Amino acid sequence: MSETVTNTGWTPDQPMVSIKNLHKSFGDLEVLKGVSFDVMKGEVICIIGPSGSGKSTLIRCVNALNDIQKGSIKVEGIEVNDPKLDKLELRKKVGMVFQQYNLFPHKTAIENVMMAPIHVLKQPKAEVEERAARLIKKVRLEGKEQSYPGELSGGQQQRVAIARSLAMNPEIMLFDEITAALDPETVKEVLFTIQELAEEGMTCILVTHEMGFAREIANHIYFTDRGVIVEHGPPASFFTDAKDPRTKEFLSQIL
Repeated sequence: MSETVTNTGWTPDQPMVSIKNLHKSFGDLEVLKGVSFDVMKGEVICIIGPSGSGKSTLIRCVNALNDIQKGSIKVEGIEVNDPKLDKLELRKKVGMVFQQYNLFPHKTAIENVMMAPIHVLKQPKAEVEERAARLIKKVRLEGKEQSYPGELSGGQQQRVAIARSLAMNPEIMLFDEITAALDPETVKEVLFTIQELAEEGMTCILVTHEMGFAREIANHIYFTDRGVIVEHGPPASFFTDAKDPRTKEFLSQIL
């Protein structure tokens, strides 16, 4: 394990995630143009904004799925942009759930949840199976342990994906538009699962277009447009007292 991972000196009174002057380009296209914000332990942060505003790219950078050109991302003091970064150590801390469930179709729900702890963390199968069963119960899919993804609804598959991410015992969860492909009924099931995690104190960063949910669950909301944070604040003031014309226009189209 690299020095950068072991000796961070991070303490819980400091931001769990600290992003400073983040720049990210794909070729000539600059997607993020100097984004900065902090996330404290136990906070729920919602990132909203129009398509193509850099939201998904931003949280993929936090998990080192995208490299960055300039700036800093620290997770519990670990510099994500460090060339010596141990990505496995980072991803033990930071779980991520995507819009596409990415489940293995030939594995049952419980097998999907068990795979990473067994193959990546090398944990004993019996112990992992017991924990996986608890996680499936936690996301309210008891009785579906032996079902294959093709036998589950989109919302159920997404909840298996959440359980699979939780199986690594992360300290931070990233959610990237995870209800975007779901029908309205199943959206509620998935949002309820995230709400329970937040209430239990899980630190969460969500990219979402579910404004009612963001208003209810977030400690802080960031509105991004064209690669910058245009406006941010707690939900109470953000939704009722937006100052920037771009924020007002965006909210008027979706609320």
